[in-house]
Amino acid sequence: MTQYGFFFDQSRCYGCQACATACKDWNNIAPGPEKWMTVYEWETGAFPLTRLHTLAFSCGHCEHPACISACPEGAILKEEQFGAVLVDGEKCVGCRECAKACPYGAPKFASDREGETMSKCTMCIDKLIKGDQPQCALACPMRALDFGPLVDLVAKYGDGRALEGMPDTSELKPAMVFKAMAERKELVPFDVGKIIELNANRGDLPRLFEEGVEVTEIPEGIVLRNDLKMKHSSADDLMRATRNDLG
Repeated sequence: MTQYGFFFDQSRCYGCQACATACKDWNNIAPGPEKWMTVYEWETGAFPLTRLHTLAFSCGHCEHPACISACPEGAILKEEQFGAVLVDGEKCVGCRECAKACPYGAPKFASDREGETMSKCTMCIDKLIKGDQPQCALACPMRALDFGPLVDLVAKYGDGRALEGMPDTSELKPAMVFKAMAERKELVPFDVGKIIELNANRGDLPRLFEEGVEVTEIPEGIVLRNDLKMKHSSADDLMRATRNDLG
């Protein structure tokens, strides 16, 4: 079996959701938490040195999938031609054991209703059979996604098999290659203290804040998404964590 997989370039992705939208459109998936391709965003740092991180992730189509052994109905399989991990919707009873076992949140559900069956990324196997690429990779305007035989992706992009903040990938071995965003560099020298004072002092208006620590030290709970969270307790939890219109 030749294992196919995805490449994701974090430095190119700006969270436009084109991949997720294209996936839903191609697979006729309704709006909501059933997101086969999920775009995660989280923020680190404090003013004026904040960073926004993104990750577009569908399914790792792992070499050793935890979901397969977890399913009591034998509804999940790893097919031989491309190494895609697929679910048989006729066998799935919605027990969610697969979701508990998968650390990457790949199994998706349209609602929290008891018995709601699982669905997930199919690697667009219907397109692969015709010699085409997955819809998400084709839709990315920044070419942050690529797809092909895993050995070819490693040869082309290197062997970065996880991003900082992701669950451990060494045991399940997702068929993914990652390029992390570059380290932050100071391109134009600036005085942090002066920037903070300019933001605080509004001329004839009252000062916006008195002490610099009010913006450089962020209290717990102010930033809604400050780390990568790939597993979620409910449909609402997933939607809150992956929508890009949070205040």
